[in-house]
Amino acid sequence: MAISEKRAWVPGRSRATTLSLTSWVLFASSGSLAAAVMAAGWSPAAVTSVRIVLAAGLLVPVVAVLRPRALRFARADLGFLLGYGLLGVAGVQLLFFIAVSRIPVGVAMILVNIAPVLVAVWVRVVRGTLLPELAWAGILLAIAGLMMVAQPWRVTGLDQLGVAAGIGAAICSAGYFLIGEHVAGKHDSFGVTAAGLAIGAVLVALIAPPWSLPFRQLDNVAALGNTHFQVWLVLLILAVAGTVLPYVAGLLALRELPAVLASVLALVEPLVAAVLAWLLLGQAIGPAQLAGAAVLLTGAVLVQTALPAPDHNS
Repeated sequence: MAISEKRAWVPGRSRATTLSLTSWVLFASSGSLAAAVMAAGWSPAAVTSVRIVLAAGLLVPVVAVLRPRALRFARADLGFLLGYGLLGVAGVQLLFFIAVSRIPVGVAMILVNIAPVLVAVWVRVVRGTLLPELAWAGILLAIAGLMMVAQPWRVTGLDQLGVAAGIGAAICSAGYFLIGEHVAGKHDSFGVTAAGLAIGAVLVALIAPPWSLPFRQLDNVAALGNTHFQVWLVLLILAVAGTVLPYVAGLLALRELPAVLASVLALVEPLVAAVLAWLLLGQAIGPAQLAGAAVLLTGAVLVQTALPAPDHNS
């Protein structure tokens, strides 16, 4: 099957692109929030566990009361929901945090954000869909821009487990886009998000069980720039603004966006994370990184203009 070469703008694409970018801006904010909590004495596994469990605990009851039909799934959907919770919720977050705990953040970002290439290869090889050359060029350009932002060449002596975790996070991220694209056009986004978070919560609770979490440190102070907050408040914001809202917005976007394009737009996340780290954590951004941001965004625009909207009815 070959996709059309027509470049016409598809109705709903602008709204979906805005939702996708909003999703990744919110996901990017979670990096600085989680870093502040970890600096206050929490481990990566503990932060991830509380983040997902709290998000599920907040969203599932709301959906169950306000949109009960959204939680009704057929047996044929259970495998996709399990995959979404395992890969898109628990896997990508846990593996990324493991990666950043063992290798530099810039390198971890490069590894997890090879997901667009994995998605494109899957679409080409498994689905047999021919992607326009302009789309491939945009993907490679966006990855090049990301490398200019992360600057991995400054690093020597990488931890093998950290690298493996980063690659694993990329595979999980690719699964998030492909599975999300599949379920987005068939089910209520709130229901899928609630189910995915519930599944992810169970999985992370097995790795970091509730009784092992440092609840006594909930009143510790987390620093965000010149402002200080208690850890419990930062975790609450992380669960709502950094987890529930971006997952819902991302699935809504995948109703109109091809998985390939959505995965490239996700590369905006490390750019926003770098800006937030500069504003909140005092980590400077150099001229080369700014140039890389421009290259990355140019690549994203190329992919945007090359791909039509997905056909969920095929």
